[in-house]
Amino acid sequence: MSGSRITGWGSALPDRIVTNEELSLTLDTTDDWIRERTGIRERRIGTSTAELAAAAGAKAIAQAGVDPATIDVLILATTTPDRQIPASASRVQEMMGLDCGAFDMNAACSGFVYGVTVANGLLMTGAERALVIGAETMSRVTNWEDRGTAILFGDGAGAVVMERTEDDGAFLGWSLMSNGKYEDVLYAEHDGGTMIMEGREVFRQAVMVMAASSNDALAKAGVTIDDIALVVPHQANIRIIEAACKRLGAPMERTAIVLDRTGNTSSASIPLALVDALDNNRVSPGDLVLLVGFGAGMTAAASVIRWTG
Repeated sequence: MSGSRITGWGSALPDRIVTNEELSLTLDTTDDWIRERTGIRERRIGTSTAELAAAAGAKAIAQAGVDPATIDVLILATTTPDRQIPASASRVQEMMGLDCGAFDMNAACSGFVYGVTVANGLLMTGAERALVIGAETMSRVTNWEDRGTAILFGDGAGAVVMERTEDDGAFLGWSLMSNGKYEDVLYAEHDGGTMIMEGREVFRQAVMVMAASSNDALAKAGVTIDDIALVVPHQANIRIIEAACKRLGAPMERTAIVLDRTGNTSSASIPLALVDALDNNRVSPGDLVLLVGFGAGMTAAASVIRWTG
């Protein structure tokens, strides 16, 4: 059976930077307080989900050196589509001049890993190339008067091009999870609703499900955490990342972090961290990479990839 590998990657961030100091002008908080509890010093906000997605996708296609006309499917992982109907993937497709299937995927902050898992399945069964994008404008669903959430979220996008291979490919093992029992710990209603979050319960569940999903994917891949060269986690909160990595037995020096510069960008956070690691030569051919996310739902997802260069 065929497999797949990543051949191109790219990211996009809005121009506007919102620092902790700026938030402290309207919220009862300080730069030190936010950094200590979250690891975040600034975040980007602005533009639309589709515009960010198209910018990141175009960079990924250019980096892969492929003809956009050869993309067979576009998967857009997002919780913040520009419209309720239609899927924002359709607008991204038009903006990029693609001629392919296109759809949105909402698995909250786990969405990008869900997306690459689905794309891998499509490539294994006949598709030649897929473009997977995680893009969010979380600023549109953030209550900027709520200190508990306003300090956390930002906007951005990251993308990868995945191509079919005639061997088993680079995706060695994956895990997708969801537990609707915890749906109410993080949610936003339609019609202008902003995010409501029970922070302590999200923290507790996140650490457990990140470890559970990671261990499931590692077992399916037939490897251990000691074999992983780089962990690319969802960039929600530095304390969650530290606790989950400790539970997994993964040292922080082998973890990709962009949280300090981007905040929590939901579906975009894992590809943003992956692109940053690749651009800074933190991964070599043959290395094993673990992508792991958790999000509202409560969803979780992990994937073990052998980097092919």
